[in-house]
Amino acid sequence: MQQIYISSYFRGYNRFMKYVYNVADHPQKVVIKERLEIIEFFNQYGAEATKKAFKKSRSTIYLWKQKLKQKKGRLSALAPGSKAPKAKRQKERPAHIIKFIEDYRTKHPGVGKETIKPELDEHCLRNGLNSVSESTVGRVISELKEKGRIPRTNVKVSFYARTGKVIIHEIKKRLKLRRKGYQPKEPGDLWQMDSITIFYNGIKRYFITAIELKTNFAFAYGYKSLNSKNAADFFKKLKNVSPFKIERIQTDNGSEFEKVFKSLINKLKIIHFHNYPRHPQSNSNIERFNRTIQEQHIDWHKEELADIDQFNKNLMEYLIWYNTRKSHRGLNKVPPLRYYLDNYVFDLKKSNMLWTLTWHLKYYPKFGIITHRFTN
Repeated sequence: MQQIYISSYFRGYNRFMKYVYNVADHPQKVVIKERLEIIEFFNQYGAEATKKAFKKSRSTIYLWKQKLKQKKGRLSALAPGSKAPKAKRQKERPAHIIKFIEDYRTKHPGVGKETIKPELDEHCLRNGLNSVSESTVGRVISELKEKGRIPRTNVKVSFYARTGKVIIHEIKKRLKLRRKGYQPKEPGDLWQMDSITIFYNGIKRYFITAIELKTNFAFAYGYKSLNSKNAADFFKKLKNVSPFKIERIQTDNGSEFEKVFKSLINKLKIIHFHNYPRHPQSNSNIERFNRTIQEQHIDWHKEELADIDQFNKNLMEYLIWYNTRKSHRGLNKVPPLRYYLDNYVFDLKKSNMLWTLTWHLKYYPKFGIITHRFTN
């Protein structure tokens, strides 16, 4: 009996398996597999049998083969193409709608669709015209901006007194990376960072905080001012005391996490997630830690805020207790470092020899680091 092997059609079986692997996650993998089976059936039984069995003509099979040849055997070539028309029907906006939005936006630069929509509804009702949705108003504003019929709001005007020149710069909006449901798998995969402002007795101090999501390992440090330079200094200290590598961080859109801090993060090739504006729920872990550290330590030592260096030394003692002694309900009532050791460093369930090991920490204030060792 004659046998037809797939490898006889493609350039090698290994390469074929590589293509199959690449298509494993293709959204149209079912259709691709079906078409591949039809091609194999066609090669073995001919055009007439294929047409009776699958209702596919010879020209269709040859078209699929041609696509495979053009893509050098890549199976994704068998995926059906888009059936959307090349020339799509354009929506026609009523002239009176465009005229009203253009005039209103010219008179009141920078207002959004939420402001224009009620005024537009009132104008249409007064003149017996049909209004449009708020989303349509936003699309009309974007179209008018592209055509240059209304001024753009993302510009910066600079006046130079020495030369008397006025220069308009367009501010390019930087796309910020969002977390979008990402969940860490290992310790160090994701840290959340934030800042706290404390004002007491005419003294203002700033605390930058960080917490690791898998183990709840936390760190904090106080500063006299809040800027990107101090945020970068905090990150260097965090990197030194962290028992695991920092892969990703998540912050709000504060200016302290830009410039010097951003430059350091990019240099270290660390992924930086930004929260959505005015959405503190995105940083819920660090917000909870901020409340804890204020209620359990900062609020009880406000009198010491004048000497920030001494305050930070006492703060380190609290953090050592927080990470090594304080039981956490979310970690089965064990401290963060014990949870890390039990679940990611040693498998205590398999080996009883490690039960006698004791974890010791020592803080060196001169260098701002914590060292660790084991003893029996």
